[in-house]
Amino acid sequence: MKTDNSSELFPVVTPEGVTIGKATRAECHSGAKLLHPVVHLHVFDREGRMFLQKRPEWKDIQPGKWDTSVGGHVDYGEEVGAALRREAREELGLEGFDPCFLGSYVFESQVERELVNVFTAVTDTPPRPSEELDGGRFFTLDDIRASIGGGVFTPNFEQEFLKFFAKKDNFG
Repeated sequence: MKTDNSSELFPVVTPEGVTIGKATRAECHSGAKLLHPVVHLHVFDREGRMFLQKRPEWKDIQPGKWDTSVGGHVDYGEEVGAALRREAREELGLEGFDPCFLGSYVFESQVERELVNVFTAVTDTPPRPSEELDGGRFFTLDDIRASIGGGVFTPNFEQEFLKFFAKKDNFG
């Protein structure tokens, strides 16, 4: 069975994103609450539907749930923009998109604290989920709104959707 690389190195950052150290994935996800940066990309098609990925059962956080189109950790020594493009290419085969930065916030769960850097992009290229995922598909915003709180999505995605997209009728 596939697993996450527990020795992968992540930067430890301040809430403003300044690197103050480094730690392994295992340390960051151990409950120590070391703040580490991640990138989230919300991918839309021209009809305003949002693409969501299905997290595989082997993931150490929220297995089997629907989640942000692209989400991943920033590696130690990597810039946020480079991490965003790397993750989009690795997870969905997307390249050449024009990301729009929406904002950042601190997300805390029982096992970790993340500095989430949120982006959105519209693409004409059909996403091609990699073997890192259990697939993915486009959802209308109404379908997402109707399923919030039902255990379908990751708590992080639900919080982010409500913050950035719930009141919008489209992706603009």
